[in-house]
Amino acid sequence: MQAATIENVSVDRRTEVSSIPYHQLDPLQDARWDRLLENHPRASVFHSAPWLNALVRTYGYRPLVYTTSAPGRELENGLVFCEVNSWLTGRRLVSLPFSDHCEPLLERSGNARSYFAGLAQNFDRESWRYVEIRPLWPIEPLNRNLQPSAEYAFHQIDLRQDLDSIFASFHKNSIQRKIRRAEREKLTYQEGNSPDLLNAFFRLLVMTRRRHRVPPPPRVWFQNLSASFGDRMKLRIASQNGRAVAAMLTLRFKDTLIYKYGASDARFNNLGGMHLLYWRAIQDAKSLGLKILDLGRSDASQDGLITFKNRWGAVESKIRYFRFSPHGNTKHIFDSASTSWKMRIAQEIFSYTPPIALSALGRLLYKHVG
Repeated sequence: MQAATIENVSVDRRTEVSSIPYHQLDPLQDARWDRLLENHPRASVFHSAPWLNALVRTYGYRPLVYTTSAPGRELENGLVFCEVNSWLTGRRLVSLPFSDHCEPLLERSGNARSYFAGLAQNFDRESWRYVEIRPLWPIEPLNRNLQPSAEYAFHQIDLRQDLDSIFASFHKNSIQRKIRRAEREKLTYQEGNSPDLLNAFFRLLVMTRRRHRVPPPPRVWFQNLSASFGDRMKLRIASQNGRAVAAMLTLRFKDTLIYKYGASDARFNNLGGMHLLYWRAIQDAKSLGLKILDLGRSDASQDGLITFKNRWGAVESKIRYFRFSPHGNTKHIFDSASTSWKMRIAQEIFSYTPPIALSALGRLLYKHVG
């Protein structure tokens, strides 16, 4: 893709922002992006080419990066987005769809102000409704056009201790006893990314999403993750007498193991299948010399899930997403799902929808959610 230059202009008259040239590049075609990720301390799996490639192949989004680094020069910074073009939810830039977090890779956090000023003049030309960023680290609202849009709890486990110390940090009754219960029940453990493991994982995921009254992501999403990440994606399955009772999908990037999806058959939750999978994932990460287990985000209303993650000795922090629009139009119909009466009715219907039909709904809806 030929670099496009954007002249930075201020969107807030109270703030003077100098004119800086911004350039646009395709992160899947420009090798400089991979080199920036390799060297930047805040790069994550969600910035990576395999993740972006899976988003493109599954949902048809267009990835792009804005940077102040001129063509032909090594990248010093970059904000990566996907352009979501939906007749249902509008045309917008998101950094990034279906990603728990995606830190702006800047030299200094204060530079975010000028980046959004530079994007402002593209709004009318591109017909974007808004731009959304999902920073892992806190930023201050830059002006009246950049407003918080959502807040989540975020958990990470520090893996730099030895395994015995990590195990000792787990809650004795809720975690340690469950792991030992799974071992007493002789649950079997499998890992890999074979079609059989994907079948077991997806069956449990549909079952779990139905309990939570939401459709699952399309099956092809997980196939594309497997194709993009190779052995850096693992499906982990716990079974009893040959029947899968719990499943987990993890991704690996640099020194971090990322827990991305989990699912279970609720009839067997008392056996400790999910606890066994977490423990095996931690053991696997330690054997690979990894330093962090990223447990992902949790909705602020999910008290039970937040408590569960805390009991693994995880460090809890907050993630706040932001949306920016010079026109103040930052909503789409899937926002505020917990308070919308239409969404509550839809969720009630989802809870009674047969698994095959629920999967079909996921294939239809997910590309619009982003």
